[in-house]
Amino acid sequence: MKQKKNKEMAVKASSRSISATEALVVHLICGLGLAVAFWVAHNVHSINLTTHPSHTLRLICVFECPIVILLYSRYRKDRERCSYLKAVGRGLLGLPAGALVNALGAIALGAPVGIQYLPKTINWSLVMSLFTIVPAASVFGSSWMDWQRIFACTKAIDPVDYMICIPAHGVIIGAWFGAFPMPLDWERPWQEWPICVSYGAIAGYLAAMVASFGFILVRQHVKGD
Repeated sequence: MKQKKNKEMAVKASSRSISATEALVVHLICGLGLAVAFWVAHNVHSINLTTHPSHTLRLICVFECPIVILLYSRYRKDRERCSYLKAVGRGLLGLPAGALVNALGAIALGAPVGIQYLPKTINWSLVMSLFTIVPAASVFGSSWMDWQRIFACTKAIDPVDYMICIPAHGVIIGAWFGAFPMPLDWERPWQEWPICVSYGAIAGYLAAMVASFGFILVRQHVKGD
């Protein structure tokens, strides 16, 4: 027990502290990146997730990827041994690795397989990886203890953990609920893969960012008392 506590204290000591205001700014910038991607898709390319899901998801990834990696790399753990550029590199490597995991998971759960679905699945998986795996890769690197703590135990010990853990779970839960209308015989265009799943994931991501900020506020208030 004492050794576990010492490890947690070492993690806190080697990471950069962050205030609730700074966490809010990070979430707002990430949300703004999403808004800009949708604005460009609608006003510049005249597309959206329903009409052109693959292209829209690609635009989201293009706009959101540098924002997420550059922001979260600032909060890397073990700053003495990990430079900012190394953290950026870890985020870049985490993007395709996380996409592969998300794609395999989606296919295992019933996502359609075929050449016609391949671009949609790839772009959806990249966006999912960007919201779930990339922030953790930039911050934690290959620290299995932190990955297990965040994704298996859902145990956050500082504000950065909340910023990673809650949105990641929100994206997965949102995508899960978004998949419910797909097998129904409503014959709506938005029921096709991966439209409603993408809407669900994005809605879950935005809601979870709000929840993350709320948890950080409560934590800092309790800690201050």
